[in-house]
Amino acid sequence: QVQLVETGGGLVQAGGSLRLSCAASGRTFSWYAMGWFRQAPGKEREFVARSRWGDGSTYYADSVKGRFTVSRDNAKNTVYLQMNNLKPEDTAVYYCAAGRGGTLEGTYDYWGQGTQVTVSS
Repeated sequence: QVQLVETGGGLVQAGGSLRLSCAASGRTFSWYAMGWFRQAPGKEREFVARSRWGDGSTYYADSVKGRFTVSRDNAKNTVYLQMNNLKPEDTAVYYCAAGRGGTLEGTYDYWGQGTQVTVSS
């Protein structure tokens, strides 16, 4: 089992930045690919970014490419999502997940509880 806890959400003005953290405990964190998803009100949860353990590769949704950066610190069992130039449409609950590392929810086995990000215009 892997337990995931997200922190770092909050309210920010458009153009601002936030950094989300996802702390993992339980089974060896470094074995897993880590992903970030988000769910806006009235919408389905969508893929944002992921970081793979094996080759360190990252992948981003087109909507956040160039603005968001995912990184991980295996020694601290933590993955980060740095979000810059935030837009009102980035408003959502953000979730981290651990698993095989695809862009679909079904490729992840463990999920955090989510953290709210609100971007005001």
